[in-house]
Amino acid sequence: MPVRNEAAHIGRALGAVFAQDYPADRLEVVVADGLSTDGTRERLEELRSRHPNLKVVDNPRGIAPTALNAALREAGGEIIVRVDGHCEIATDYVRRCVGHLRAGSAEAVGGSVTTLGENALGEAIALAMSSRFGVGGSAFRTVQGRTLLVDTVPFPAYPREVLDRTGPFDEELVRDQDDEYNYRLRKGGGRVLLAHDVQSRYYSRGSWTGLWRQYFQYGYWKVRVLQKHPRQMKARQFVPALFVAALGGSAAAAPFVPLGRAALLAIVGAYAAGNGAATLRAARAGGWRLARMLPGAFSILHLSYGSGFLVGLARFWNRWGGDASPQALPAPAAALYDAPRLPGARKG
Repeated sequence: MPVRNEAAHIGRALGAVFAQDYPADRLEVVVADGLSTDGTRERLEELRSRHPNLKVVDNPRGIAPTALNAALREAGGEIIVRVDGHCEIATDYVRRCVGHLRAGSAEAVGGSVTTLGENALGEAIALAMSSRFGVGGSAFRTVQGRTLLVDTVPFPAYPREVLDRTGPFDEELVRDQDDEYNYRLRKGGGRVLLAHDVQSRYYSRGSWTGLWRQYFQYGYWKVRVLQKHPRQMKARQFVPALFVAALGGSAAAAPFVPLGRAALLAIVGAYAAGNGAATLRAARAGGWRLARMLPGAFSILHLSYGSGFLVGLARFWNRWGGDASPQALPAPAAALYDAPRLPGARKG
């Protein structure tokens, strides 16, 4: 579990891990802490005093891929399960993942995620993140009750031998390192399974700025994933960037060219209609009290991801055709690769 400044969630996340119905003497828990400053480390020390199978390692660079690699160096298990400080895995999560791996169903196993919010805005964001309009064909967010092979899953379980063969997590990627890793696994002939009986819950961001920053970075770092694995990308992953480019281009041309005004009205009108229809569907399923916040949640998902992708294209314009192998960065350099931040946005 990679964490940084997760004091508000770490007890709940680790509580779900310690509640597993897998034999406790065959389960170790390794947390890589990115030098937290909010009391997370103190909370971990308190939990370690009660759970001797909990190990805590330092992650001085403070980003997820370096945390994962540090934890993997410490882990001794035959099967590795990657979890998160914002998630709660079901009590049978480890047992069911181990069962699928032992049955030879795939080389990586995960399951569907139920996204929840901790305030009204978080609930609206969670609904948007569970909608096909909001996140496209992301199966682990939008598919329930089915078992199928997919591109990637969150919180996957891997046999250690598969990890050794695939290599370390790419330490260049502040975000999207899980997607890149599973793309690399699939390029090597591995299969990624979304299993209907493997379940977890994820807590969404509860603010507009937190959501914007999260999805801006997803789009920003997706450019590097594209450059490393161009054949793994799906057409849907380019749609937000095309939307933002078309919107910006038509808005810039509108004051000068009649065709620009017509294009801008057409784009805004079509998007408003789609957003409105998706809002009605989501509100009908999740509660009408959230309807007024859903259009904003959908818009931020699309605009932030698309904007991040376009900024990433500009930032990494000269990185095409480079080495696709995972990169390890020296500690000072890691911060240079962080995407632009919004003022006051939380890091972690």
